[in-house]
Amino acid sequence: MSLQLRNRGRTAALAIWAVTALAFGTTGAAAAPAPAPAPAKQGPTSVAYVEVNSNSMLNVGKYTLADGGGNAFDVALIFAANINYDTTTKAACLYFNENVQRVLDNAATEIRPLQRQGIKVVLSVLGNHQGAGFANFTSQEAASAFAQEMSEAVATYGLDGIDFDDEYAEYGNNGTSQPNASSFVNLVTALRADMPDKIISLYNIGPAASRLSYGGVDISSTFDYAWNPYYGTWQVPGVALPKSRLSPAAVEIGRTSRSTVAGLARRTVSEGYGVYLTYNLDGTDRSADVSAFTRELYGSDAVYTP
Repeated sequence: MSLQLRNRGRTAALAIWAVTALAFGTTGAAAAPAPAPAPAKQGPTSVAYVEVNSNSMLNVGKYTLADGGGNAFDVALIFAANINYDTTTKAACLYFNENVQRVLDNAATEIRPLQRQGIKVVLSVLGNHQGAGFANFTSQEAASAFAQEMSEAVATYGLDGIDFDDEYAEYGNNGTSQPNASSFVNLVTALRADMPDKIISLYNIGPAASRLSYGGVDISSTFDYAWNPYYGTWQVPGVALPKSRLSPAAVEIGRTSRSTVAGLARRTVSEGYGVYLTYNLDGTDRSADVSAFTRELYGSDAVYTP
């Protein structure tokens, strides 16, 4: 079983994060460095989920465009932190397994190099089979408390935002409630208030993704991005965002065929969408797989630099 960081209330969380902040050489939140301007490129925003249990975030920064030298990827997602259920406090808590915690604790070498290249680094948060999820907070106060845990993590580790992935919650476990209409609306509203200038993205799956409106409040426009969660397919997310912020294309690098990768990229451009989602970038030289979409999106092969 992985080591745990369990947030048992705001006081404990702040104490843990304060120690981490001291490790960064500051007594306050760890601010992300101002990125050096990346060479300009024209085209959709490209996104890479990285399974940090087995792969390095730094892999995202190893791909540049042969024509012009811009980054092949624009957003890197740490996959994944979890929403857990604390059976003592009877509340949801933010959890980092030992591999996610390692990335965060070593932000200076695992995250800052990407940000200096101009790549945004976002923390994905995923269910963990314990009954806690984004869709079953039973009060605005409980939703706001979890939003604060996430925003404090973003501030402490100098991240660029939060990604919601409502899978594997197993609503009902540990006596938790089933999804309700208000929970995700309250959570996302509180998170946006806590971090008005950061990325909030939606992996368009699960009960939360189908509950974006409640009490006259629609949170669709709150998201910076929403994407299709089904790799190797084309599916326009049912979220009221402009095309520039949607990814109907989703591919798994190394598993989705290059012809499909290229076809989905061509369709992204021809139909005017602004985001292209990839999953599971590993440490192998994947320049052929990456080039399959960069040629279509940006008119250039991708170059891998170990």
